[in-house]
Amino acid sequence: MFGGSKVKLDKDLLERCKKYSEEAGYSSVEEFISHTLEKELRKVEEVSPEDEEKVAKRLKGLGYIE
Repeated sequence: MFGGSKVKLDKDLLERCKKYSEEAGYSSVEEFISHTLEKELRKVEEVSPEDEEKVAKRLKGLGYIE
């Protein structure tokens, strides 16, 4: 599923992922982690122009940009 790539996770986090993936009916912990990362990346990638404007105003207010 990961094309041979490896990612190290904290032991406790991995155990939580394993437990939830089983409870939620995922076929594997890898499938659960992949699905969860995809959902979170979609959220990050879908930054609206209004959000960008808010960030710019905040950075100006903090003196980071002019």
